[in-house]
Amino acid sequence: MGNLLTDVAGISVGHATDLALGSGVTAILFDRPATAAVCVLGGAPGGRDTGLLAPEMTVEAVDAIVLSGGSAFGLDAAGGVQAALREMGRGYVIRGARVPIVPQAIIFDLLNGGNKDWGRFSPYRELGYAAAQAAVAQPADADFALGSVGGGTGATTAVVKGGLGSASARTQAGHVVGALAIVNAVGSPLIGTGPWFWAAPYEQGGEFGGLGWPATIDTTLRLKGAPGIGATGIGAAGTDTVGTSTTIGLVATDATLTKAQAQRLAIMAHDGLARAVLPAHAPLDGDTIFAAATGHRPLGDPVAELTALGFAATLVMARAIARGVHAATTLPVPGAQPAWRDQFGATQIGNLRSAMISPSVG
Repeated sequence: MGNLLTDVAGISVGHATDLALGSGVTAILFDRPATAAVCVLGGAPGGRDTGLLAPEMTVEAVDAIVLSGGSAFGLDAAGGVQAALREMGRGYVIRGARVPIVPQAIIFDLLNGGNKDWGRFSPYRELGYAAAQAAVAQPADADFALGSVGGGTGATTAVVKGGLGSASARTQAGHVVGALAIVNAVGSPLIGTGPWFWAAPYEQGGEFGGLGWPATIDTTLRLKGAPGIGATGIGAAGTDTVGTSTTIGLVATDATLTKAQAQRLAIMAHDGLARAVLPAHAPLDGDTIFAAATGHRPLGDPVAELTALGFAATLVMARAIARGVHAATTLPVPGAQPAWRDQFGATQIGNLRSAMISPSVG
């Protein structure tokens, strides 16, 4: 177990990162079509081919999931991933035609200081193709980078740079559950102004600093771009606006699930988002979580084991969100939002440890 989405058998992950653009694409490929579903709880989502994932729709499985920056422009990325899969002979067969099924969700990262003057056509189709090629080059179950990479390159939050994170766990029945999240929240992943994470009770092995919770909990509402946030919000430039945000992700398992069961998994994974970011599911958030089942291990008791999978999905999603913020780095552009690791150096963290509360999770 590498504490990554790729701990789930049959999944590979590839990134395409453009630091000058301040954006990128992450492609998640399945070695064979995976049963998939989606749950959208944000008030302003952006996605492609999410409607076909409803349980009553005909297509049962997908070839890949794409998570991208670029807002609506970023929806071109799925076309690039489709092109790569088509070259591989992958796709849903309709008589003599083969169509790769590639649902996608996007984040709004157009105001993070990167150069978005790309001309007539956006770069996201090419970035999508590159991300898919990177995933193909990675053997299944291989490690992949976290932080300011791929679709998480340009992510921001209310108080600190966002990013791409991942985590995994194994249920008592032996099923593996993994999550990958891109944290571009209108709210905050930190308690107060940090360094503590809302997801602290679920942390495993100091994966995002091992700081526990502070002695007192600051519940002040903090929103990206809100008046008074200034340099602790989007950065000194203060160019973002309240609500132009989204946390998106995928939770996957090696279990065999129906589309309806996968949708329940996606719904429960949103509980992890709500435990790791406050507020979540806001009116102009686009919070979207996919769920996928690779079918490498049969599901036993359909109620008890699906409940255990959903419980694990909740926790790994919360941990993935915190890991993404913890691993993020500041974009190399003027006025970029500072990353957690830039704001909270080793000396300051050492001084804070004496005042921390270490949660005990059974």
